Amino acid sequence: MILTIELVPKTTWYTNVRSHVTPSQWDVIRRKSYALANHRCEICGDTGKNQGTWHHVECHEIWGFNHETKVQKLIGFMALCPLCHKTKHAGLAQLKGDGELVIKQLMKVNKITRQEASEYIETAFELWEERSQHEWELDITMLDSYQC
Repeated sequence: MILTIELVPKTTWYTNVRSHVTPSQWDVIRRKSYALANHRCEICGDTGKNQGTWHHVECHEIWGFNHETKVQKLIGFMALCPLCHKTKHAGLAQLKGDGELVIKQLMKVNKITRQEASEYIETAFELWEERSQHEWELDITMLDSYQC
């Protein structure tokens, strides 16, 4: 799949890069991700201009998960259009009533059927349920070498 869902465990909700850096540091990080992607979504190539939002692209944090050590490690950033970013955070999208947008974006970008999209969403939430049963340590040491 080109566009995937990335649900962080419930135990690390509200602990992300933005909660560990100043607003001005976050601005540098996000603007760098936009520039590196030429202000286009790194998944679908869109600019977000026609998606009814004021954001052209948004900065998404990429996390790796070590299931043995229970470490959630920051491994990078990517620029995403608002619809691809919403899809990455499908749980939040569903809470906001945007579940149908997620399904349509998964279908469009991945060229899959509604049934395949629904099954994929179900699998992503099963993984989230399993991960959310554990306490995870957040590792953002990648920021030490990230050129801000």
